[in-house]
Amino acid sequence: MDARKHSALKDSIRSIPDYPKPGIVFRDITTLLSDPRSFRRAVDSLVHPYAGGRIDQVAGIEARGFILGGAVAHQLSSGFVPIRKKGKLPHTKVSLAYALEYGTDEIEIHVDAIKPGDKVLLVDDLIATGGTATAAVNLLRQLGAEVVAACFVIDLPEIGGAQKLRDLGVPVRTLMEFEGH
Repeated sequence: MDARKHSALKDSIRSIPDYPKPGIVFRDITTLLSDPRSFRRAVDSLVHPYAGGRIDQVAGIEARGFILGGAVAHQLSSGFVPIRKKGKLPHTKVSLAYALEYGTDEIEIHVDAIKPGDKVLLVDDLIATGGTATAAVNLLRQLGAEVVAACFVIDLPEIGGAQKLRDLGVPVRTLMEFEGH
């Protein structure tokens, strides 16, 4: 993506200071999603490295990963698999608990959503600590998936989540970086 297009895409992200708590700058992609040109550019940029290759499933992390992941899956002619918070899936599922800054959380996937050997692309809007994304990779691998890569619109590199995924052997693609938390 050329510098002008990259700048326009980055400018489409709304930054909300002190949300959800003081000292945090929330990076809101709803402004990107509501702008047709920015939304298209983001999806095309996420898809580009994988177009023409074999991606069996795109897994999106609740909730903004559903929006982006569904669009990416459509462009790749792949299936889409939701990774949900605990208690949201109606069928037999596999779950994985993971640590948060304060406490734990749990994500789930339907037990039949992934077949062993499926090539899966993981998609979400933002990578910060990497806790949810790392849990998602581990959950997908538990079902026999080959996680081809993890893609995010935004990386907060100072927090280190993308590096955690790379340390697991998962290539990471991000479209932009923001400083801070």
